Amino acid sequence: MDKGKQITGTARVELAREMKRQYEQGLSIRAIAEAHGRSYGFVHRVLTEAEAPLRNRGGDHRRLEKSGRAKG
Repeated sequence: MDKGKQITGTARVELAREMKRQYEQGLSIRAIAEAHGRSYGFVHRVLTEAEAPLRNRGGDHRRLEKSGRAKG
């Protein structure tokens, strides 16, 4: 897919489905954007259009023990 090229219609629906699947499998918006050669904002917008439930920012915030393993 060409970077910066507008994506509409069936192609956009299919791309949204793929990006939503990747996001639901745990990929970050940034990782999806990089994999598809698109911007963070584009991926965020497409995921919103696809009604993907967006995760909170920042990932895992559990405190780490001295060993470097997650506590709890």
